[in-house]
Amino acid sequence: MLLGSRSPKDRTDLGLPVAGLNETAAHAEVLVNATPGDVSVELLRSIGAPALAGTLLIDVAVGLSPDFTRLSHPNSSLGEQIQEAFPLTPVVKTLCTMDSTVMIAPGSLEGPSTVFLSGDDAEAKRTTGRLLADLGWPPSSQLDIGGITTARGQEHFAFLFMGIARGLGAHAFNINVVARAAG
Repeated sequence: MLLGSRSPKDRTDLGLPVAGLNETAAHAEVLVNATPGDVSVELLRSIGAPALAGTLLIDVAVGLSPDFTRLSHPNSSLGEQIQEAFPLTPVVKTLCTMDSTVMIAPGSLEGPSTVFLSGDDAEAKRTTGRLLADLGWPPSSQLDIGGITTARGQEHFAFLFMGIARGLGAHAFNINVVARAAG
C-alpha cells in the first residue's frame, strides 16, 4: 500500500510509505480520493487523465464550502464531476455519509449500519464492495443505490450528518437503512 499526499515529506508519521500524487497514481490499481471536495477535480487534473485512465477511483470526499454552509456542487455531485472530467476512470462514491473513524471500524458501532455505493461501472462497484468487506463492511451492509448520479444523495447527506452530530454530541455514528418487513 502506498499513500499519496500533496506534501509527502510532511506525512512521515502515518506508518505507511507516502509519495507524491503522480507517483502514487502511477503505481495504483485503486485510488481513493480523500482530498477536500472543493479542490478534488483540480488536484486530479494535476495528475492527468492518462495517468488515471483505467484505474478505479473510490471517491469519499464531499465538496463543502469553507464555512460548511453549502455544497460546492449543489446541482450535481463531486462524484459526477470527477466521472465527467475523467471518463476513462471508473468512479465509485462511497463512505462519505459517515465520520472517518466509522469508515475504517464499522464494528465499533452498536449495531448494523449501511454503506452506499454509487457508480456507473459494475466491476468497479464489485471491487469496491470487496475492499469495503476488508474494512469490515459485510455485503449485507452494502447498498448499491445506482449510477454515479445517485452520489448526489450521499453528498447532500452531509448537512443531515452535521445536524445529527450536533444532536448526539458525537461524530462516530452511522445510519442503517431498514426495509419494511415482508408480508
